[in-house]
Amino acid sequence: MSIKPDHWIRRMALETGMIEPFVENQMREGVVSFGLSSFGYDIRVADEFRIFTPATGQLSVVDPKAIDERAMFPYQGDVCIIPPNSFALARTVEYFRIPRNILTICLGKSTYARCGIIVNVTPFEPEWEGYVTIEISNTTPLPAKIYANEGIAQVIFFEGEPPEVSYADRKGKYQGQHGITLPRL
Repeated sequence: MSIKPDHWIRRMALETGMIEPFVENQMREGVVSFGLSSFGYDIRVADEFRIFTPATGQLSVVDPKAIDERAMFPYQGDVCIIPPNSFALARTVEYFRIPRNILTICLGKSTYARCGIIVNVTPFEPEWEGYVTIEISNTTPLPAKIYANEGIAQVIFFEGEPPEVSYADRKGKYQGQHGITLPRL
């Protein structure tokens, strides 16, 4: 398995639509960086959020098999404030189409990590496509600010032998997702 460099990511984005929209250079001036890097692609968080607010629902436990949507307050804006010790769901600006022989790993950006803000994204499996739903955790005792349309995480692309069964073949439950997608069974 090998990690894919900038020239491969650029070619796949431009020729196959692997990443749309695609930013060919890393944008850094006055923003949390995003765009193509040496061995990855820094994704942006869109201006749509679902902020976890348990007071709006009757939660006694958070259940991934039965999430109370009332506890996920919809919000749209250029800046999202995540309450202390809480989280928000968001989506990427970019739409991804992962090739059959590629698996990605997505890691949070150090700018946010250094502020106690943790980003969790699961791998993008072979032949998965859609907007990425991102979980952003505020581990601090203070409100945390997230900037829409700026960098949030980096995607690293790994090439391997094509699998016998891809995410598309097994009709994965998050295939082709648009918007922020809550947990599904």
